[in-house]
Amino acid sequence: MEKYFKGLSKNTFLLAFASLFADISTEMLYPVLPVFLTQNLQAGGSIVGLIEGIAQATQNIIQGFSGWLSDKLQKRKSIALIGYLLAAISKPFIGLASSWQGVLGARFMDRLSSGIRSAPRDALIAGSATENNRGKAFGLEGIGDNLGAFLGPLLAIFLLFSLHVDIRSIFYLALIPGLLAVFALLLVKEHPVAVEAKVKLVSPIGRFPREYWNYLVVTAVFGLGNSSNAFLILQTKNIGVSLEGTIFIYAIFNLIAALISYPSGFLSDTFGRKNILLASFGIYLVTYLGFAYSQNIWLIAFLFALYGVFQGTYRSVGKAFASDFVPQRLRASSIGWYSTAVGLSGLVASIVAGQLWDHVSHPAVFVFGALSAIAGILTLLFLVPTKIIPTQN
Repeated sequence: MEKYFKGLSKNTFLLAFASLFADISTEMLYPVLPVFLTQNLQAGGSIVGLIEGIAQATQNIIQGFSGWLSDKLQKRKSIALIGYLLAAISKPFIGLASSWQGVLGARFMDRLSSGIRSAPRDALIAGSATENNRGKAFGLEGIGDNLGAFLGPLLAIFLLFSLHVDIRSIFYLALIPGLLAVFALLLVKEHPVAVEAKVKLVSPIGRFPREYWNYLVVTAVFGLGNSSNAFLILQTKNIGVSLEGTIFIYAIFNLIAALISYPSGFLSDTFGRKNILLASFGIYLVTYLGFAYSQNIWLIAFLFALYGVFQGTYRSVGKAFASDFVPQRLRASSIGWYSTAVGLSGLVASIVAGQLWDHVSHPAVFVFGALSAIAGILTLLFLVPTKIIPTQN
C-alpha cells in the first residue's frame, strides 16, 4: 500500500480534498438541474443543451487563459483560490432564477469561476508529485473530484426525499461545501518556480511541440460527440426511472469514476497514457451505443455505471497526458489549452445534441457520440506517439 502512494505529497492530498468539497457543491445541483429546467421552468431539450454547452465550454475555454496567466505570473494558489471562492458564491443564484435565462447567467458564472481555478490547480497537482508518479497525482485528485460527485447527488436525495427540502434550496445549500473547498486550498503550500523561468516565459503557445497539437486535435475530434451528461440523465428519466432513482444512478456513476481514477492514473504511469486513453474511448463507444438502442432500465443503469469507468479514466489520464509534452514551467498552459479544446468541442457537442434530441430523436444523440468516439480512436492511434519526450524549450 505504501508503494501504491509513493511519490505523492501532503499537497496532493489537500488538493484532492479541495476537489472533493468543490464537487459535492457542484453535484448536489447538477442531477436536479435538467429536471429543474424542464419541469419547473418549462425549458426544452435544446435549452438544456445550450445552457450546459455554454457552461462547460466556458469552464474549459477559460482554462487556457488562466493557465497562461498562471504560468506568466508563476502564481498557482492565488488564482485557484479566486476561482474556488467565486464558484461557491455563484451557486445560490441558480436557485433564485425565475427563467432559464437566469439559470444560464448563474451557471455561466459558476463554470467561469471553475475554469479560472482548474489550470493553476492542475499545475499544483503536477508539481505535487515526482515525475514518474504524475498519473497517480492526477488520479488521487480524480478520486476527490468523483467521490464528491458521488456524495453530492446522495446529499441531494437526502435533502429532497428525506427532509423534503424544496428543490431551489439545494442550490442555496451548495454554498457550504464550496466554502470548505476554499479552506482546503488555503492549507496548500505553493513552491515557487525559479525566477529564470518566469523571465523567459513569453508566449507558451509557440513552444508547444507538434505532438501536443496533434493530441489537441484528437481531443477535439473525440469531443465533438461528447455532449453534456445532462442528456444521459434525461434519457435515464425518460425511459421510466423516477427522479430519486435517476439521481441515485448518477451518484453510482460518479462513485465508479472515483474508484477508477487512481488505478487508471497508476496504470498510465506503468503502461503508457495512450494505451489507457484508447481503452477509455472504447468504453465510451460501448456506453453510447447502449444508450442509443436500449430501453431496459437495468441495462441503462449498468451502462451509466460503466460510463463512470470512462469518466474517471479520461479525466485523470487525459490531463496527465497533456502535461507530459512540456517542461514544468508550461504545465498550466498545456493543461489549460487542452481543457479549452475539451470545452470548445463540448459546446458544439451539446448544442448538436440538443437539436438532435428535440428535432430528430433521443437515440440520435448517442449514435452521434458513438461515431465521434470511433473518429477519436482512429486519430489517437495515428496522430499521437506512445512514448512522449517533453520539449526542453
